[in-house]
Amino acid sequence: MTQHVLVVGDSLTYHGPDRPHVLTDDRLWPNIMSADFGDEVTVDLVARLGWTARDAWWAVTKDPYLWGAVLPRADALVLALGGMDHLPASVPTYLRDGIPYLRPAALRRRVRDTYRTLSPPTIRLTGGRLRQLPQEATDHYLARITAAARVFNPTIPVVLVAPGIHDSPDYPSDRHHKPALVAARRWADRHETGLVEIDDMVRPSLVDGSANPDGIHYSWRTHRLIGDATAAELRVVGFKA
Repeated sequence: MTQHVLVVGDSLTYHGPDRPHVLTDDRLWPNIMSADFGDEVTVDLVARLGWTARDAWWAVTKDPYLWGAVLPRADALVLALGGMDHLPASVPTYLRDGIPYLRPAALRRRVRDTYRTLSPPTIRLTGGRLRQLPQEATDHYLARITAAARVFNPTIPVVLVAPGIHDSPDYPSDRHHKPALVAARRWADRHETGLVEIDDMVRPSLVDGSANPDGIHYSWRTHRLIGDATAAELRVVGFKA
């Protein structure tokens, strides 16, 4: 009987060192994780570029296929969220998220280009004080997603993939990383979940240049390491294929 591992994440789950890839690509870490268990395990990957834990919660509650079909059949849950949450912001996130709604199209393009140009220097000027999502909100929405999964399966194994380091010219500050990592450890302990810390898996590719040039998305080697580590942590928290 096939078992399902639900992975809820952001673009780090499906971007490689060059571009986004189809979700079935064997080199992506969720599929590497699945392959570690053999043919008996299938991954349900739910992810989108720029997703925070809040965005993922909205998807869990608003997408009828997700809450009505995918979530109830999950035998394990992997939360690969928080990486976007802890990146520095130049403006409140609701302003950035509102750009696609601007009309006419010419105005939207001008505002988007201005945002992309001014955001990095603004982050440097402010020291990156503002997060994309406050830590308290990240913790809150991670807990709500976990609680929703436990409604259908009270003993479901859950693993949190901690936010990793980055070296991105678009987000020129890492002031929130260490506090976010501490918060991830605290959250996993409080909610009795597994935890995968990935800094040591990400750092070498940032140093040797094999990561995506954006300084955020992973090399294939990093995908391999995270996939294997997540599979191992799933076994620790009781998932058996």
